[in-house]
Amino acid sequence: MPSPIIDFLLTRNSAPIPELRAPAPSDSEIETMLRAATRVPDHGRLEPWRFILYRGDARIEIGKKLAELAERREGPLPDGRRNQELARFSRAPLVIGVVSSPKENPKIPQWEMFLSGGMAAMNLMTAANALGYGTNMITNWYSDVEEGRALLGLAPHERVVGFIHIGSYDGTAPERPRPDVAKLHSDYTGPWEG
Repeated sequence: MPSPIIDFLLTRNSAPIPELRAPAPSDSEIETMLRAATRVPDHGRLEPWRFILYRGDARIEIGKKLAELAERREGPLPDGRRNQELARFSRAPLVIGVVSSPKENPKIPQWEMFLSGGMAAMNLMTAANALGYGTNMITNWYSDVEEGRALLGLAPHERVVGFIHIGSYDGTAPERPRPDVAKLHSDYTGPWEG
């Protein structure tokens, strides 16, 4: 039996970030997306993730800070590279940072908490798409740099799951080759024998 939910999931794509435009989701739509994002497996009910909204003038300020950080790390930047850093968070009207914020727990490994954050990010994107918005998730160099994470609002123990760029999108997201599912699964036949 055909299912509109399955059809939706099988056609989900990432929109090109430069083509995401205003209007951004409303506050009530953002609340709906975040509620959907938290409906993920969370062993121990630890809530090992959180969300940072970058919108309005904050997106411009983040770009200035990223350009300054890049210059401290690399030296003077060519104009093109500097402009790239300045625009990192202002290309879409809303960016939501999905942050892995692990909790200490003797029974639940931190990698499992990080995976829960990845699921939260996917649910957030799916909810935004279901509300009619385009999305694209990236991490970029500043996610792997302690100073970058700090200026983006992360605590030292936290890591970036992804920055989800969200906006109105009228185009058709480009399709890309998808994996051959038949090559990605097998029936269990016993222990690995290398």
